[in-house]
Amino acid sequence: MDRDHGPGVRVPEQRAPQQRSAHGADLRFSVLGPVRSWLNGEASPSGSPQQRALLTALLLRDGRTATAAELIDAIWGDEPPSQALATIRTYASRLRKVLGQQTLVSDAGGYAIRADRDALDVNVVRDLAAEAEKARAGGDRAQARVLLGKALGLWDGEALASVPGPYAENQRTRLEEWRLQLTETRLDLDLEVGSHAEAVSELTALTAAHPLRERLRELLMIALYRSGRQAEALAVYADTRRLLADELGVDPRPELSQLQQRILQADEELARPTDEPAPAPAPVRPAQLPATVPDFTGRSSFVRELGDRLATAEGSVMAVSALAGIGGVGKTTLAVHVAHQARQHFPDGQLYVDLQGAGARAAEPETVLGAFLRALGTADSAIPDSMDERAALYRSTLDGRRILVLLDNAHDAAQIRPLLPGTAGCAALVTSRVRMVDLAGAHLVDLDVMSPEEALQLFTRIVGEERINSEREAALDVVAACGFLPLAIRIAASRLAARRTWTVSVLAAKLADERRRLDELQAGDLAVKATFELGYGQLEPAQARAFRLLGLADGPDISLAAAAALLNLDVHVAEDLLEALVDTSLVESAAPGRYRYHDLVRLYARSCAERGEEPPEERESALSRLLDFYLATAAGVYALERPGDRAVAHLVGTEHPGLEFANGHEAVDWLYSEADSLLACAHQSASNGMLQRAVDLLCAAKDLAESGANSRQYEITGAALRDAARAAADPRSEARARASLSTVYLVSGRFTLADEEAGHAMELARSTKDPIPACWAPNDRGIIAFYQGRHEEGEEFLQEAIDRYRADGNLVGEASALCNLSRIHVNMNRTASAVELARQGTAIFDGMGLSLRTANGRFALGIALTQAGRPTEALEELDEALRVFQNNRQRLWEGSTHFRMAEAHLADARPARAAQHAEQALALRVIGGEWMRGNVLITLGHALERLGQIDRSHACWTEALAIHEQFGAAEADKVRALLTPVDTV
Repeated sequence: MDRDHGPGVRVPEQRAPQQRSAHGADLRFSVLGPVRSWLNGEASPSGSPQQRALLTALLLRDGRTATAAELIDAIWGDEPPSQALATIRTYASRLRKVLGQQTLVSDAGGYAIRADRDALDVNVVRDLAAEAEKARAGGDRAQARVLLGKALGLWDGEALASVPGPYAENQRTRLEEWRLQLTETRLDLDLEVGSHAEAVSELTALTAAHPLRERLRELLMIALYRSGRQAEALAVYADTRRLLADELGVDPRPELSQLQQRILQADEELARPTDEPAPAPAPVRPAQLPATVPDFTGRSSFVRELGDRLATAEGSVMAVSALAGIGGVGKTTLAVHVAHQARQHFPDGQLYVDLQGAGARAAEPETVLGAFLRALGTADSAIPDSMDERAALYRSTLDGRRILVLLDNAHDAAQIRPLLPGTAGCAALVTSRVRMVDLAGAHLVDLDVMSPEEALQLFTRIVGEERINSEREAALDVVAACGFLPLAIRIAASRLAARRTWTVSVLAAKLADERRRLDELQAGDLAVKATFELGYGQLEPAQARAFRLLGLADGPDISLAAAAALLNLDVHVAEDLLEALVDTSLVESAAPGRYRYHDLVRLYARSCAERGEEPPEERESALSRLLDFYLATAAGVYALERPGDRAVAHLVGTEHPGLEFANGHEAVDWLYSEADSLLACAHQSASNGMLQRAVDLLCAAKDLAESGANSRQYEITGAALRDAARAAADPRSEARARASLSTVYLVSGRFTLADEEAGHAMELARSTKDPIPACWAPNDRGIIAFYQGRHEEGEEFLQEAIDRYRADGNLVGEASALCNLSRIHVNMNRTASAVELARQGTAIFDGMGLSLRTANGRFALGIALTQAGRPTEALEELDEALRVFQNNRQRLWEGSTHFRMAEAHLADARPARAAQHAEQALALRVIGGEWMRGNVLITLGHALERLGQIDRSHACWTEALAIHEQFGAAEADKVRALLTPVDTV
């Protein structure tokens, strides 16, 4: 739990130092907050303010004796009462009863506290600060940050709170200055380790609380500059210069002026800690290379060629080597082996990704860049949205470092260009089924099959020399039948090694029968298909059926439960079959309980199923069972998350069951972990005669769109299902697909597209009488109209949605529409009805026990209360909503709530807190995409203006203006007015 200390500054919960005194009692004192004492864990009576002043004067003398005269002066200064000495004795007597005779002692006409040094929180902070300084000097910045965090955590508000007297006042000032110095040091460390984006919010609040403290302004400028907000950084300087001139009649100190010049010059060194050599090593050194195989064989010329290229990468232009060859030729094995041998030349780490280039859906470069940036230590909040911005940040992060990037299974050059480091000292190894002739500057390597000698050596290493030496000719026949392909040889050798009763001749005889192999379809694929035939031909019937049917499913992998549903088998039986397939190397175990095919093996499995070994009706039934599994389970998740929502009742029924969950957390975990495979199944089902269930699966998985997670794949799937429904003249499915697409467009701020889809859905729903799009579409159109300032039209849409929900008996939907209508009334200045509508919606959610939906209601109520001039009540609602959104991983809602809290704090004349929450909203991102980000910047600008940071506020408004002009939004005129000086007469 955190406590709020001062404007916008959060530190860990204050804990009094625990120390046992020399007399056996656990005695502790705290002055960094209210003056308090504890004896054996129990709080002691603190007495009157003057008694606490006496205790303060004794504690802060580090055990030295204070005379009576010194204590009188400390408590009353120049105006002591007539009985001051007697009063001192009375206070001392009372304290002695609380603390004990051996703790407060009389000495030479005065008094002293005799206690262990660490019993006082000030001394604990002093020791922690000293340890932090030592750790920092030794280069351990992470430990220094932790120690300073603990030190600052011992403050519990204002030091010596409510303690009277001149001595306490002087000490209070000293301790506050010390606290600020420690805070500055910790923030400096934050910037040194790259946590600049996270530091902006705290620094904004601190500069508001201490406007004349130039060091804080300097740190804020650096944090903003490193966050890509150069204009705001320069605006901070301008605000500071004007403030110092107005208040003190002085110019900024030279360090601040020099910093301004460095920002104006876009000094690259400023992006790194000044006390570290450039480039600064990242706190995280990735080591993502897969394990190399212990029996790697041959390829010596390629190993030497590629190794030499990588060894000379240091100090030269980036080295790119691209390996091409047919599937199963050993591209990945060779690349991983070479990469491991070259690790010493890349001390800053190695990155690896399977780009799934041979599959139906290759990995998106922006997704891979996000994963790479996280592996390199970049915080989620600092990762941009667009591919170009991610690629630029990726190259900047790698600049000056020596990193090896292994891009495995690439689709084409266009896919990998954004993933190339682009800087000297780094290198990239690429594998692909196609030659990268259009990859400029790449060293191309064509990998062919093994030589007969290398093939036999690999076969021997796996099977064992004893069995091969006596049957060398038969072994040569085996590797020849394998086409000298490494993957084929490995499969055949693994099967032979697992069967001690077989001879090599038995295996050779099996391979000699060409009828057991696939006919030659393409010259490039002949050997690959023959390789898979070796393993497939040795499967038991049940294993072969599982292999064929599982290969029909799209998606990157499949869970055990989903596989069991597809195969129509008990989970334990399915697991035995899958593990047997893993043993044959035909299936990979991606993780416990998850399985995947090599891309070419999947194609081979499908060819087996489609060549007549599996009847068409069985193939369709298998995919139908898988779709049933996903739909039934996703519908269960939807129902668990939204009890009482009638949408589930309108979904197509399933013949086969799904999973059941004990609680909502398990259900949500399943939905997000299965998102890729689930959406792939829905996409695949668009063309398999299962369109209605596929669309309903999209509806049941609506959380994936609303949360912003998997939104890209959700959008692609929704568009495919919409088009399929339109081609099939299926208005029911088309309306539901369009209503689902409207949601994903709305969340991302693409309002025109969202309104178009929702409009079509409404038209179709009128003819189909389908309650799902009839309710969802007008609700979305009302929200869109609200965002676009069409309030009367939005009110009509939302009233229609409310009527539709009520007609369907859908209380959850009704509550949601009521809360949305509240937002409309807020903007129409009908605040009383806005509050009432939001309360009605929240009461429905609350009465049904829907914590997440209740948070949505509280969010709307908070906005209405802010507009009604009741910001304190608004913040109570918004704070509770924020807690729920955080617990449910609703990142976009979390950011949006911070934005509305900023508005409430601004309305309550607390601009520092408003600026802090606005900064957090920018870091987390908000619902409504860039358009809403522009509104957050407007609010941040207002908060900064009230804090006197005029130039920085104008920098925020300038950025907001550019965003709203890009969207043609009405807010652009309001921002122009903010940026236009008012003429004075």
